[in-house]
Amino acid sequence: MPSSPIIAPSILAADFARLGEEARAVEAAGADWLHVDVMDGHFVPNITLGPDIVKALRPHVKIPFDVHLMIAPADPYLEAFRAAGADLISVHPEAGPHLNRTLKRIRELGAKAGVVFNPSTDPSVIEWMMDDVDLILVMSINPGFGGQSFMRSQLAKIERLRKMIDATGRDIPLEVDGGVTPETAPLCISAGATALVAGTAVFRGGPDRYADNIRALRGG
Repeated sequence: MPSSPIIAPSILAADFARLGEEARAVEAAGADWLHVDVMDGHFVPNITLGPDIVKALRPHVKIPFDVHLMIAPADPYLEAFRAAGADLISVHPEAGPHLNRTLKRIRELGAKAGVVFNPSTDPSVIEWMMDDVDLILVMSINPGFGGQSFMRSQLAKIERLRKMIDATGRDIPLEVDGGVTPETAPLCISAGATALVAGTAVFRGGPDRYADNIRALRGG
């Protein structure tokens, strides 16, 4: 595992009137990925953004776009988000009838394929298809809204998924999203996480604070 976690600021916590500037600011501050939360008001109780906004943001930064699809069905929109510039596309097992087929399609499109675990989702859903998974994302809150408190119950799930990843011998990022702060980040890393999504913890205080905020998440 890398000594320093991947930091993926969630654009959902940015100033939506200045998204391009905000994306450039977190990249300059040391962000590794840009996390894009896509919600449809159906699979989760909120509506955020679609492929056109991803496409508009793409020219502003060089870092990978980590697109988390909280939509159902997800399959009809994979091509649009890939064409808009998504480098990693993650879906929930509950968002379609055939998770394996969805992951294969994401890879066919040239993106990396991720699986997202809601707090109640059992890790066993990917046990027999680990070779088709490029990213695992554990939700440490219930998806749909930012600003929720970290669910410590998910630390055991992170540990179990870490063992599953290690057994493959592959370098699959294990990402955590929800309530990640300088206080909870070390818990995630200790449990085996290698990537952290943070919204409020990165964007609080304005652009002058972003570098310090990212450093704090890394334990610096």
